[in-house]
Amino acid sequence: MAKRSMIERQKKRQALVEKFAARRAELKTIAANQDLPMEERFKARLKLAKLPRNSSPTRLNNRCEVTGRSRAYYRKLRMSRIALRDYASKGQIPGMVKSSW
Repeated sequence: MAKRSMIERQKKRQALVEKFAARRAELKTIAANQDLPMEERFKARLKLAKLPRNSSPTRLNNRCEVTGRSRAYYRKLRMSRIALRDYASKGQIPGMVKSSW
């Protein structure tokens, strides 16, 4: 199980990303627009830099829904390898069978 503080920090980041998503997208389109004057694009970049760092989507980590673990994460199932193995052993994941050879 991941530390409770790390899971809560991730939730806080997710909330910031959602809060500032529209503002970030607006500023990025202004900054990337080649038709606008250089000063206006530069001002948009400065405003973008003043937004909180944790409002950037790249600061988010994929975390296991069950344990909160950030490593060995399967995107399709949204869980870590350890949680996946536990659930598969208990027969709680449809279509997944234990391998033997």
